[in-house]
Amino acid sequence: MKAIRRFTVRPVLPEPLRSLSDLARNLRWSWHTETRDLFRRVDPGNWAASGEDPVRLLGGVAPGRLAELAGDEDFLRRLAAVAADLDDYVTGERWYQTHSAELPRAIAYFSPEFGITAALPQYSGGLGILAGDHLKAASDLGVPLIGVGLLYRHGYFRQTLSRDGWQQEHYPVLDPHELPLALLREPDGTAARVSLALPGGRSLHARVWLAQVGRVPLLMLDSDVEENDLGERGVTDRLYGGGSEHRLLQEMLLGIGGVRAVRTYCRLTGHPDPEVFHTNEGHAGFLGLERIAELCNGGLDFDSALEAVRAGTVFTTHTPVPAGIDRFDRELVARHFGPAAELPGIEVGRVLQLGMETYPGGEPNLFNMAVMGLRLGQRANGVSLLHGNVSREMFSGLWPGFDPDEVPITSVTNGVHAPTWVAPEVFRLGARQIGGRRTEDAMTVGGSERWDAVGEIPDQDIWELRRGLREQLVREVRSRLAASWRQRGAGTAELGWIDGVLDPDVLTIGFARRVPSYKRLTLMLRDRERLMDLLLHPERPVQIVVAGKAHPADDGGKRLVQELVRFADDPRVRHRLVFLPDYGMAMAQKLYPGCDIWLNNPLRPLEACGTSGMKAALNGCLNLSVLDGWWDEWFQPDFGWAIPTADGTATDPDRRDDIEAAALYDLLEQRVTPRFYERGEAGLPDRWIQMVRQTLTLLGPKLLAGRMVREYVERLYTPAAHAHRAMTPDAARELAAWKARVRAAWHGVTVDHVETSAASPTAELGSTLGLRVRVGLGDLGPEDVEVQAVSGRVDSEDRIADASTAALKPVGSPDAEGRWVYEGPLALDRTGPYGYTVRILPSHRLLASRAELGLLAVPSEGTGEGAGVLMR
Repeated sequence: MKAIRRFTVRPVLPEPLRSLSDLARNLRWSWHTETRDLFRRVDPGNWAASGEDPVRLLGGVAPGRLAELAGDEDFLRRLAAVAADLDDYVTGERWYQTHSAELPRAIAYFSPEFGITAALPQYSGGLGILAGDHLKAASDLGVPLIGVGLLYRHGYFRQTLSRDGWQQEHYPVLDPHELPLALLREPDGTAARVSLALPGGRSLHARVWLAQVGRVPLLMLDSDVEENDLGERGVTDRLYGGGSEHRLLQEMLLGIGGVRAVRTYCRLTGHPDPEVFHTNEGHAGFLGLERIAELCNGGLDFDSALEAVRAGTVFTTHTPVPAGIDRFDRELVARHFGPAAELPGIEVGRVLQLGMETYPGGEPNLFNMAVMGLRLGQRANGVSLLHGNVSREMFSGLWPGFDPDEVPITSVTNGVHAPTWVAPEVFRLGARQIGGRRTEDAMTVGGSERWDAVGEIPDQDIWELRRGLREQLVREVRSRLAASWRQRGAGTAELGWIDGVLDPDVLTIGFARRVPSYKRLTLMLRDRERLMDLLLHPERPVQIVVAGKAHPADDGGKRLVQELVRFADDPRVRHRLVFLPDYGMAMAQKLYPGCDIWLNNPLRPLEACGTSGMKAALNGCLNLSVLDGWWDEWFQPDFGWAIPTADGTATDPDRRDDIEAAALYDLLEQRVTPRFYERGEAGLPDRWIQMVRQTLTLLGPKLLAGRMVREYVERLYTPAAHAHRAMTPDAARELAAWKARVRAAWHGVTVDHVETSAASPTAELGSTLGLRVRVGLGDLGPEDVEVQAVSGRVDSEDRIADASTAALKPVGSPDAEGRWVYEGPLALDRTGPYGYTVRILPSHRLLASRAELGLLAVPSEGTGEGAGVLMR
């Protein structure tokens, strides 16, 4: 019989065990080994059955067992020690507290998904896992971050397979009362609420759940409340589900409602108000509009409020393809703003202006969330060096006239949270070498360039560790594979072969990620006979573990999954290649450490970063990857292998896949498998172990989320906080008025004449030329602009590469025609074809970048000397 109503019955813990509840409610347990070990001791059998979730575990412990633990002195001593450690972690000084007061008082970090732990399934892939690692690393460092997201009642889907290998989606309902969450409450005990106005006089209400991620609060908005009509209750039903209006409402609730939730949280707890707002991808971009509305309600005009909001906003883009960005029809957005809907004090036209693709190549009727993020954020970044380059090119239309390398988008390469992803066995090996505290600091705070202590670990210990982790993976794979086959309809009698799946002594390759087409899940199947030869080689076999989910609406991705599953079902190879459904954090934490090789073969340059290979590397796994994302930045032959690419525009996609698959097979046959199976005098694969050692020693420190968050603090959050403090209401009005004046007058800014002191078209290296420029500034003055000389090597079409700039100085007063003369030296510091030009840019002390306004003036044809100088 089916229940008509469901309750969550919480256990009453005996007084000596009360701190178990505090430990369970702080998600630090998800990456803190001692806390997890303590919960395992509470009830070893139920620990595994609960999915290693302390909240579920405590909900199922028998009262007799609790009474027994309450009298167990050894357990109580351990409990007291772990509770004291958490208290010290949450309240003590950490990296951030040892720095100057110039750092931001608080930062709000908005993301549509957060991957903290499998016990809180609010993530779909890399974006969410990265956001979770960002929060955990911020907690470890003591950064005063407030996370903001949505609470999806169905999370992301659970994946199973049909008998013929077709992906099937399931959406189990999550009860927040059974999750490690607490309601944010007003002083009178009622649940805190935020509300949005919808068209037609309707409202969207949401309550706020709090997940405590170490020191960092994560606020999660939930629209499944009684005050809402049925449609509004479903706004936070599924991650990345529904049609355009559904997604728009989710993103309005995340951005606008999220700011309101932050204000409520700070009011109720005394937490400092954020000085910096960080938008992790464009989904939360509406947060800027809410902050503009706050300032307008306080007396600022829209343009001044926009400048004040931009100063304290950081925007991170994660996608290298336009198709990966949320874009909405202009009319849909317009309907949800203005007098009859949300933010009635802001003209709808001003809202639309922020997101419309009003640049060459854009779709003028579409509202682009990433474009709005860039227009509302004074500081923006991609997530690897290569992705920064791609992003500057992709969004260069927002800064017309500037070369892509001058587009104001920098990069902070992603990192991963080592305590979450490094196997306990790897941690213990490090602790045995340098001690537990130093190992923990090395993996969280980071800061060292090398982990030299790894060099002192004996080869035998490294190899035994790697084999032990591989053996654990074999057991995990067999268990999951058996469960998957039973879900597909197989009987126990059919599954005897699973006991022979994988071998702990065979080279193991891992491939696990989302399944969009560009990640090329099935590239390995390009030449099936060649792959079979690799899998079944009599002396140097390989085995491959594959996992991944296709988006529910992506039938092309589902076909790729089915193609791979059908190959893996072949009795000839099914003991060597397996597909595991329902890829998630729990599986990943077993998969990364157990693999010897992590495979990544996207279409370059479409992988923004690709952090799964980082997690594998921190466990001593070597990468075999296309030079994309982070691997393009940090690849060295000591750390693995680079798959050659055929990414020229002349190569059609099929031909490209053939070439790159052949390169992959060549690497495996000729370099990877011989290195793994070749043995030295002691019977160990000496050269392989050396690569593992180099990966951990030299690559490991770079891969940390602690390094990433420190970079955000130093390069983005702190400058944004300083800009926020400088942007007083008067300063914001001044900057807005100045920008309006400059834009209105820019048509009158001209470069009229350029001349140099060069007597011939050749010059000696190291010489200096005098440059004299006559410019028109129209209604502007020298204090409004910077006149620059831009010089560097030139190609056959006179395009300047690797340019350097130098400011020229005004000489005297304007002439009778109102023209100004600027002069300055031009140092000839490079040999070969060399050229220069002159340009005029807006200049103001409160600009973060000279390109910020997207305005510049350059010489017209015939202005003066055009060809530059050839040096010998």
